[in-house]
Amino acid sequence: MDELLKEMERFKDLTSAFTLADVAWVLALSFALSAVVAWTYRATHKGTSYSQSYVQTLVILGMVVAVIMLIIGSNLARAFSLVGALSIIRFRNAVKETRDVGFVFVVMAVGMACGTRFYLLATFTAAVLCAVILLMSKLDLFKKFVAEKILRVRFPSERDPEHLLEPLLREHTQDNRLISIETVAGGALQEVVYSVVLKTPTAGQKLLEAVRRVNDNQKVALVLGQQDVDL
Repeated sequence: MDELLKEMERFKDLTSAFTLADVAWVLALSFALSAVVAWTYRATHKGTSYSQSYVQTLVILGMVVAVIMLIIGSNLARAFSLVGALSIIRFRNAVKETRDVGFVFVVMAVGMACGTRFYLLATFTAAVLCAVILLMSKLDLFKKFVAEKILRVRFPSERDPEHLLEPLLREHTQDNRLISIETVAGGALQEVVYSVVLKTPTAGQKLLEAVRRVNDNQKVALVLGQQDVDL
């Protein structure tokens, strides 16, 4: 009986570090601030690769980090134990944009501040960072015009693509560079990839039409630069 009472007293000591009200407040604040960050991501996202599950994960991550910080507290042993436990997790999904990584760190910082009960710091940080992100998106800061386009052309394997394309590229482009040549369709075709700078905005369609006349109507595509495409 004495041993049971000792264990109950020990359990009481472990849980006295924070109350249920503390946990509820940490979870509520971390949810609210993470939701603001998630809304900022949604409002400033550009392109077609928007993922609802990623945005929901931002909110969940912020709350989970807050709880983890509550668990750790100032106990180094718990911190090392959690590092060891979390190290077995493997993430298989590649992040499409470096910007997405930035939002992950934002919600982690907010969750850590909430979990360590720096409520004012968490609120102020979330507000300032979201305002900065919205401002950069609104003003389109640091945008750079990219003139280079990617030209992909397929030719029958017996043709000489460089010889056939040289006069067409000289006519319709200011600059062009051969990037790669590879065989496709089991060696029946070859695909050449060029980086080109068009002379005029309308030169792209004229270039495509000219290329189709010399590649036996095989596949030809003019792709925007990587900075302008979000897939």
